[in-house]
Amino acid sequence: MPNAYRAVMDSDVNPLRHLPVAQRFQVMTYLSMMWTTIFCAAFGAWAVYGELVFGHILMILGVLVTAHTFHQARRVTTYRDHPREDGTARYDDVWGA
Repeated sequence: MPNAYRAVMDSDVNPLRHLPVAQRFQVMTYLSMMWTTIFCAAFGAWAVYGELVFGHILMILGVLVTAHTFHQARRVTTYRDHPREDGTARYDDVWGA
């Protein structure tokens, strides 16, 4: 592992060793800025994307549960849907509810 690290991070060992010291520093600085930008953008996109996906999944689940509830409410039958054969009122029908 230390050899792999040195092969990338040590400018005396990596392929940039053929450049002058000032140019090595400049190229390594640009590469470090590039990789910092890549990792920050990747993490930021993952974090924001994760929140967006989570929020959308919650919204979709909420819509599905609501639609299922409304759909099931149409099928529910109560005692009012099945009146007595003698035509008398149920106990809460007396109060007009």
